[in-house]
Amino acid sequence: MHGQKFVTTWMFCGEQQGKAEEAVNFYVSLFQNTKIEGIMKYPEGEVAGQVVHAQFKLNDIAFAAMDSGVPQPFTFSEGISQVIECDTQEEIDHYWDAFAKGGKESMCGWVQDKFGVSWQVVPSILGELMSDPANAIKASEACMKMKKFDIADLKKATE
Repeated sequence: MHGQKFVTTWMFCGEQQGKAEEAVNFYVSLFQNTKIEGIMKYPEGEVAGQVVHAQFKLNDIAFAAMDSGVPQPFTFSEGISQVIECDTQEEIDHYWDAFAKGGKESMCGWVQDKFGVSWQVVPSILGELMSDPANAIKASEACMKMKKFDIADLKKATE
């Protein structure tokens, strides 16, 4: 179907009910190599016009989204997040700023977007800094002081 073993699927329910299509369009606007492969909507009832199932790609990775057909006792939480590894500060700024607008900033690169979906926007250099025993503690301490990661400050902390 997608050529992937796993496909992340988001169910929009609770206060996010009815926002799946808006979210799909938002995510597709942020990423490269995107494509909405299809959106099927509920034809009738209380959820008429909402999304039964949507398939789309972000950076050529398949995702799916739906609005719940019935009330649910849950919604999104930080218990599940998407990790975006960024090579540049500009890339970090692009994703972080977009997700934080109308969303909720947290610590160490975590940000919840306006739909309640959690993201970790992290610099690709972080793994290298954390794996070096001489720098791991300094890098970790620097991370704990940041919301949005600053690559220059991370490098400076480990010099």
